[in-house]
Amino acid sequence: MTGEGGAPLAVRDVRWSAGGRLILDGVALDVAPGGTLGLLGPNGSGKSSLLRLLAGVRRAAGGAILLDGDDLAGLPRRRVAQRLALVEQHAETELDLTVLEVVRLGRIPHRRPWSGVGAEDDCAVAEAIARTGLQERLHQRWSTLSGGERQRVQIARALAQEPRELLLDEPTNHLDVHHQLDLLTLVAELPLTSVVALHDLNLAAMFCDRLVVLDAGRVVAAGTPAAVLTPRLIADVYRVRAVVGDDGPGGRPSIRFLPGRLRAPAPHDAAAPSAASTPPTTERTTAP
Repeated sequence: MTGEGGAPLAVRDVRWSAGGRLILDGVALDVAPGGTLGLLGPNGSGKSSLLRLLAGVRRAAGGAILLDGDDLAGLPRRRVAQRLALVEQHAETELDLTVLEVVRLGRIPHRRPWSGVGAEDDCAVAEAIARTGLQERLHQRWSTLSGGERQRVQIARALAQEPRELLLDEPTNHLDVHHQLDLLTLVAELPLTSVVALHDLNLAAMFCDRLVVLDAGRVVAAGTPAAVLTPRLIADVYRVRAVVGDDGPGGRPSIRFLPGRLRAPAPHDAAAPSAASTPPTTERTTAP
């Protein structure tokens, strides 16, 4: 069974608050099976909060997260963890674990209390390690890994859960360009559904099949990268001017930002620039 819109994972009019502030306000979306869905939006738009709600780490104050048509809030935590895996932005541990030990943590949802490691666990861990290319680092200590290596290990740990949906919160944060491309290539090639929160619009255009843009806790755009990443939307949501071309990989959008920040219009300030008065230089262009 699936959600009302046919998607195995769906969000229906979800609201969530923290510290007396409304973070998510009536969010609705369908996560289609397969492919990579990118979550975009400025800081504070609700991307990380939405991912935690999707993972069942937090519970919505209103609306529902549906997993195969069932309200996530009513499902056993173990069942959710067997189905969904979350890779958070910052993963730390005070324990001096090896890479292999961290990846094995992904098998916890599949093991009964006090049970030992079985053949299925070993097989899932070995496959996760192979997919992420960690064979030569199995006995290296977590504390000695670089940021990019830690992210790769966390993805391997998530894959060892054998999820159908993988949720990643800013996986490229603090990584250099090489590791950003390497990590997102890995994610895009995984044979499962991925939902990835990103800041970099060009990376989102390059690796995501569909995008959802959040602004102040609401969905303001959804669709393919070409349909969503327009100069008007970038001006509206990010308050910057941009030229959007179609010379990205495979004809996908590529974004070039222009100097000068669009200021938010003051009350009754008709002369202030706004999304409705975006300068002509921000209209979509094509590469020469």
